[in-house]
Amino acid sequence: MNAILEARDLSAGYDESRILQGVNLALHPGEAIGLMGRNGMGKTTLIRTLIGLLPAREGSVLLDGIDAAALPVFERARRGIAVVPENRGIFASLSVRENLRLAARPGSWSEERVLALFPRLGRRIGNRGNQLSGGEQQMLAIGRALMTNPRVLILDEATEGLAPLMRDEIWRVIGVVREAGVASIIVDKTVDAVLSVADRVVVLVKGSVVHDGPPASLRADPDLMARCLGVAG
Repeated sequence: MNAILEARDLSAGYDESRILQGVNLALHPGEAIGLMGRNGMGKTTLIRTLIGLLPAREGSVLLDGIDAAALPVFERARRGIAVVPENRGIFASLSVRENLRLAARPGSWSEERVLALFPRLGRRIGNRGNQLSGGEQQMLAIGRALMTNPRVLILDEATEGLAPLMRDEIWRVIGVVREAGVASIIVDKTVDAVLSVADRVVVLVKGSVVHDGPPASLRADPDLMARCLGVAG
C-alpha cells in the first residue's frame, strides 16, 4: 500500500540551525503513528515541514507519491492534510458553530457527526471560542479539522495542559477517528496513551529517527524508553 504522506531523507531547520537530520517517515492510509521524543527533538519542526510551513533543506516530502515541494500549505490541506496545532488555533471571536462551518468541506464528517462525537460542543454551540475551557477548545480544534474531511489528521501535543477528564475524552475521540479510517500522526507526552492508539511509533532524538516500529517493540526496550522518553519501560 502506497503512503499518503512521506518524508524521505528530510532535513530542515531555522536560520543556521539544522533541526531535522535525514528523517524518513511514511504514513499509510488508515494508519496511526505516534511521533515521540523529548522536548526540542524536532517533532514540531517535522510537522511544520510536512505541511509546508517550513521548507526542506534536503530530501523531500511526498504526498500520494508526488514531490510536494511546490505545493503551498493551502494546497496540501486541499489534498487532505489537516492539522490541530499545539496552540489549537481556533477563532476566538467566532462561535463554536461558526468555527466548524468555516472549515466544512463535502464528506462524511458533517457538523452533526462532529457534534455527536463531542456532545459538549453541542451544548456550547453558540459560545465564542474564547468562552470555552482549554479542553473544549481542543475539542473544537479537532472537530474543525474533521470538518475538512481529511485523509490525514496531525495532532501536535494532543492533550497538553488539559485536565485528566478532558485528556481521557480526547483519547477516546482519537480512538474513534482511528477506527473511522482517518490516518493520523499523534504527538503527545502521555506515553502509555500514545502506545495504546498507535499502530507504529517513531521516536526522534536530536532530529533523527532512533526507533520506528510497533508499540510492542518500544515497550520491549526499557532502556530506549528511559533514554529517549524519560519513562520507565
